[in-house]
Amino acid sequence: MAKPTKVSAVAEIAEYFRGSNAAVLTEYRGLSVAQMKELRRSLGTGVTYAVVKNTLTKIAARDAGVEGLDSLLEGPSAIAFVSGDAVDAAKGIRDFAKNNPALVIKGGIMDGAVLTAAEINKIANLESREVLLAKLAGAMKAKQSQAAALFAAPLSKTARTLAALQAKLESEPGAVAPAKAEEAPATEVVVEEVAATEEAAPVESVVEEVVASEEETPEG
Repeated sequence: MAKPTKVSAVAEIAEYFRGSNAAVLTEYRGLSVAQMKELRRSLGTGVTYAVVKNTLTKIAARDAGVEGLDSLLEGPSAIAFVSGDAVDAAKGIRDFAKNNPALVIKGGIMDGAVLTAAEINKIANLESREVLLAKLAGAMKAKQSQAAALFAAPLSKTARTLAALQAKLESEPGAVAPAKAEEAPATEVVVEEVAATEEAAPVESVVEEVVASEEETPEG
């Protein structure tokens, strides 16, 4: 029959597996207590770094539905259970291992997939979530600026085209055609006056004829 302490330890580790989005398995042989504290502090609140028993961890992993870790659970083992950004955690463990060679990355698991030590190091070389979000925000802002410029360009072009057309119309002689059309009636009046003058000409001829006839009549 399993001891209560072992049952409790298995349940606790299984819960860590369930509540984590990634886990990095390490060998800590040779690290001092002070170094272990420094490592935990450097990883931050999003990571729980715990020394584990291999046999109990294998049981806990199976209880949590995690498979493929048995081969990594050899020798002194400690697991970094990651509930925050997996990239930041991988970076922290990698950087600490560079300065403290006693810490050895054995592998890990993320999104249900078992990772080798080399794959953990590749994840550590990725950009963190905050950096990616900042770049995404910058890209979205740039796209919005481009869209605004594309939207405004046709409007400004249309305005310039209309202004040029108006200026062209105003500069051409045809632009004052309506004013001349209003003066047309005055021209008609002149034509009518001329016509009236021409119609009066025969009257003058009659007068001349009367005067001439009087001159030719002998005095009585």
